[in-house]
Amino acid sequence: MAIPRQLPNAITIVRIPLAIVFFVLLLLGGTDGATHPALRWVAAGLFILAISTDWVDGYLARRYDLVSDFGKLWDPIADKLLTGAGFIGLAILGEVWWWLVLIILVREWGITIHRFTLVKEHVVAAAWMGKVKTTVQAIALSWALLPLHQWIGLPAWTITTTVLMIAALVLTILSGIDYIVAQVRGSRAARDAGA
Repeated sequence: MAIPRQLPNAITIVRIPLAIVFFVLLLLGGTDGATHPALRWVAAGLFILAISTDWVDGYLARRYDLVSDFGKLWDPIADKLLTGAGFIGLAILGEVWWWLVLIILVREWGITIHRFTLVKEHVVAAAWMGKVKTTVQAIALSWALLPLHQWIGLPAWTITTTVLMIAALVLTILSGIDYIVAQVRGSRAARDAGA
């Protein structure tokens, strides 16, 4: 069965407006969803749906040999917009620490900007550690967004959220270091090959 050639890229791009709608709904729901609980549930569901498309577009691109430079570049950007909206929204609502969010955002956008500077030379695809980092961030954000404290109690929910956020932070830092090391090695190898 064939699929439209641009379907994986279209799925990637859809994450961008979904990130905006999600962010607005998250803020309207209020801290812990207290202002409008239904909006918090919708925001959480929209985030989970949107972040799930990351797996779908990647699967389709690999399965049907539709991997493209466009997808390699824009897929991580769409991920960062969506997860960035989640981290910033939760920080605005006072549910996660700003320092944690700032460290994550500096790493995420620093590498994204670096990718854009290299795009004329070559497209830097996401490494396996970056994919693991994105998965852990998605799990941490999904947990934090779902107002499950209504059933399991605020202390248990808060402890779990904290553990998941710290895990996301550690993997974000480690994958950033991995990216920098890989880029330095790649630059040295290219320089040595040209010499």
